[in-house]
Amino acid sequence: MHLSTRRRRLAGGLAFITATALALTGCSPIGADGGTSDSSEPIRIGATIPLSGTLAGFGSFLQWGYQHAVDEVNAAGGIMIDGTAREVELTLVDDKSDPNEVTSSIKTLISSTKVDALLGSCTPDLVNPGAVVADSQGVPFVAECTPIEVFKSVKEWTYAWDIFFSVADQAVAPFEALEANGIETNKQVFILHDNGPDGQAIGNEIWPVVAAEQGYTVAGNIEFPADNTDFSAAIQKAKESGADIVLISSITPAAISIRKQMAAIGWTPKVIVAEKGAEPVQFAEALGDLADGIIVGAYWDPSFGYPGAEELKDAFESETGLTSSQHIADSYTAAMVLMDAIAAAGSLDKDEINDAIGETDGIYAVGPVKFDDEHAAKIPVVSSQWQDGVPIIVWPTEQATGDFLFPVP
Repeated sequence: MHLSTRRRRLAGGLAFITATALALTGCSPIGADGGTSDSSEPIRIGATIPLSGTLAGFGSFLQWGYQHAVDEVNAAGGIMIDGTAREVELTLVDDKSDPNEVTSSIKTLISSTKVDALLGSCTPDLVNPGAVVADSQGVPFVAECTPIEVFKSVKEWTYAWDIFFSVADQAVAPFEALEANGIETNKQVFILHDNGPDGQAIGNEIWPVVAAEQGYTVAGNIEFPADNTDFSAAIQKAKESGADIVLISSITPAAISIRKQMAAIGWTPKVIVAEKGAEPVQFAEALGDLADGIIVGAYWDPSFGYPGAEELKDAFESETGLTSSQHIADSYTAAMVLMDAIAAAGSLDKDEINDAIGETDGIYAVGPVKFDDEHAAKIPVVSSQWQDGVPIIVWPTEQATGDFLFPVP
């Protein structure tokens, strides 16, 4: 990891700005005691996000989280750069859930928009291409929506950073949840996963190992194209296997189709785990009662008590009239981490901003954030379960917000 003299000076002295801290400053610019900016040049931050296409279920939450963080900072007076307070200008581009769009749009944000720093999209398919471009161009890039092992596997990063959970932690969580809640099954699992980077990682490599370590038998494992729509043959094989537990990793449209096609043949496994695709509230809205009891890995709930967490939920729901998502917390946090680093650097020198990102060590709305030597900050995983259209935390038991629903109705 690149270490400059500036970064060494910053060690131990980085200030982190939360919503509460902003309120206490009396609307002073980040990194300043007071004053307003007379500069016409804003600090430019850009990102691509999936507002359309197969991953659009995530995009609106990232859009809100990023914008909310920027609005808070600007309302507090902006960020001090070389002694002058400047506002932050956020440019968001719809990447249409297409990795090629990510690549071209990130290049445009760097070359034409002249961004000072970048935020990420969502899922490895979209985050990693943007990170590669930013890294090659020496532009600081903070993402929050790609599992850290998948992020680390791409390359040795210099300017790209990731705040998210571990796939290994996600994979073991449902087994821990079953044990902690005293759930008894025949200890057989059937795995259905797509051929995307995270689908392959958890479906081919991690789930089989974790299942064996937890004393479960893998009764079958089927991989399918990410854009697949007909799962009837795979579901029939899963049913015939006799497994009580089905583990699914897919995008949201596929996860919805799998559950509907299970119901179409009159089969409901006792336990359904649906990673990634079951996260957005659109999953529960599309399925109604069929979503009840489905387990999905999670990492945030406003009840966890992180700084500003409850206020974040309230702000989202009052502004949009929609049910909040955990993705408002990690996107808001990523933006705040980046802007805190810009404030700590006190300049728009990209190396100094990058060094300051690496020094991050604080508690944010999504939880503790501290990057390791491979540019990843791991946040804890919990297990949630859809119940009446609401994600209920069911593990760890000390963080549970409701009872475990078993079997899947």
